[in-house]
Amino acid sequence: MSETLDPELIAFLRQQKDRQEIMDCLLRYTRGVDRNEPALMASAYHPDAIDQHGAAPDMAPVPFVEWAIGWHRDAQTRHQHIITNSSIEFDGDSAHVETYYIFWGDNREGPPSLCFGRYLDRFEKRGGRWGIAHRVCVNELVGAFEKVELPEEWARALASTGPIARDKNDISYQRPLTDGKIQ
Repeated sequence: MSETLDPELIAFLRQQKDRQEIMDCLLRYTRGVDRNEPALMASAYHPDAIDQHGAAPDMAPVPFVEWAIGWHRDAQTRHQHIITNSSIEFDGDSAHVETYYIFWGDNREGPPSLCFGRYLDRFEKRGGRWGIAHRVCVNELVGAFEKVELPEEWARALASTGPIARDKNDISYQRPLTDGKIQ
């Protein structure tokens, strides 16, 4: 017996694949900036893309990546870009993508930063590859918070995993992942 796939199911699967490729692209951006990997971060963009990030002038991907990684390296000892809700509206080989973000930075001077906002992206699929063609970073709230002093045994326990680094020395690059204990 020969069964054919429903064209509606095929279209749905194709769109789910496209959604996943866009989400993977967003995650390459955040991992690239947080792990100080310029090539990984830049891979989220098409070469002729523009990033309007507010704190920096409108830039093409390579100068923006250099600026962003340099700024974080100089201003913070650690940082995390966390993406949450994401909506994706397709229009052929283009997609309007709105992704909420939370940013935390352990500043070299002053209290840690906590920021909330959204990435508004126009993604384009070129040569079978989804990438950011235009990004506007909308900063909704920028603030600071105080660190909480933990009991010594908690601090010791939390510090026992690692190593924590903004490069390939970070435990997340350990293959295979073993017990995660600092040797």
